[in-house]
Amino acid sequence: MSAHLKHKWQGANRQMLIRLLVVVPVMFAFGYALVPLYKKICEATGINVLTSQSADADKFENSQIDLSRTVTVEFDANARGPLRFRAGRPSMQVHPGELAYVAYEVVNTQARPVSAQAIPSYAPKQAGAYFKKLECFCFKQQTLDAHETRAMPVVFVIDPALPKDVKTITLSYTFFDIAHANVGFKQP
Repeated sequence: MSAHLKHKWQGANRQMLIRLLVVVPVMFAFGYALVPLYKKICEATGINVLTSQSADADKFENSQIDLSRTVTVEFDANARGPLRFRAGRPSMQVHPGELAYVAYEVVNTQARPVSAQAIPSYAPKQAGAYFKKLECFCFKQQTLDAHETRAMPVVFVIDPALPKDVKTITLSYTFFDIAHANVGFKQP
């Protein structure tokens, strides 16, 4: 390669390096500026307004709650195996669409860890389609240490589409000791 061609390539490489050293910080600054720029554009156009809060924000309420009626929810608890299990309260009144909370308590009476699973059921049976659990200990197996006592939450909403003739729903859980759940059954 001739000295002239080599000098030409070195000049071109130097120019490319200078361009990259300018472009990289400019692109970084542009990316960093996009978030506040996006917020300003959204505020100006009223689209997807996430940053500003209305002065009347405390006047808004959940329009999905049916305040015209209440449903009595009764809580039942049963245990199979070495567990004591009970609902934190026997019942509560809720409006359909209202977020509600109840805690159940489980006690491992054994001197060893116990793995268990809770299975829910509903009465009347059709109420199960309208009883929406957002958080529940029944979603996964629970492992309790020896003599452990645990409070376990259930957060739920009753769908406002619940038939008007249903005035009471019973939520019943049966807690099974998983290790002894198949006692007496032969595996195929």
